[in-house]
Amino acid sequence: MMKPFVSIIIPAWNEADVIQETLEHIQRQVNVTPQERLRIEVIVVDDGSRDNTYEVAWPWVDKLVKHSRRRGKGAALQSGVAKARGDLLLFLDADLRATAGEAFVLIEPLLRREADMAIAKLPPSRGKAGFGLVKGLARRGIYRLSGYETEAPLSGQRAVRADRLRELGKFARGFGVEVALTIDAARSGLRIVELNVPISHRETGRDWHGFLHRGKQFAAVGCTLLARWKGRKRVWVSSDQSSI
Repeated sequence: MMKPFVSIIIPAWNEADVIQETLEHIQRQVNVTPQERLRIEVIVVDDGSRDNTYEVAWPWVDKLVKHSRRRGKGAALQSGVAKARGDLLLFLDADLRATAGEAFVLIEPLLRREADMAIAKLPPSRGKAGFGLVKGLARRGIYRLSGYETEAPLSGQRAVRADRLRELGKFARGFGVEVALTIDAARSGLRIVELNVPISHRETGRDWHGFLHRGKQFAAVGCTLLARWKGRKRVWVSSDQSSI
């Protein structure tokens, strides 16, 4: 029986200051994983960074993709999936640093064939961040459009079976990529589990930069939900017409 092959895909944009630490801790976890149990490859997609993310990352990865310009997280994930050979895919953010190795627990439910997608629920924020508007919008939108109740609607740390992911089509663009992926997965009948994982990454505070970031995120999530709602409406119309 062929051992499972895991592709770890990390989209990155201007992450030169943190990505080496993230990749170091991923490699540590790879090194302690029994080779007879899993095959693992690490793929970084540099989404048009203006710093030296590409140069910092290349000694630590198996495959490195570089976009000539910034195309967004969804496009970066798409490029990573196109290069992946794994039958299991693990998506991680570039700024997890010392906690990156904790994400390997997300693979376990897939290996046991108990789930098709596993999503990380991160610990509460250590300081004052936003007011929960983006998360609330995403959670309610996912439930209204798919019937799935999630506690981690915005989590980018997730594992998914490659064959089931490819059934869903292309990723959404921008900050709404995780929301769209959860909706599409739930609509398509994927078995989803959410796990508490002690991961931490860069947080935005209650300053101008933080509010600007969350404002863009709120708009992107809203656009994603609208697009998925319109898509469902088209399905209904097609179904009604076919029954006439």
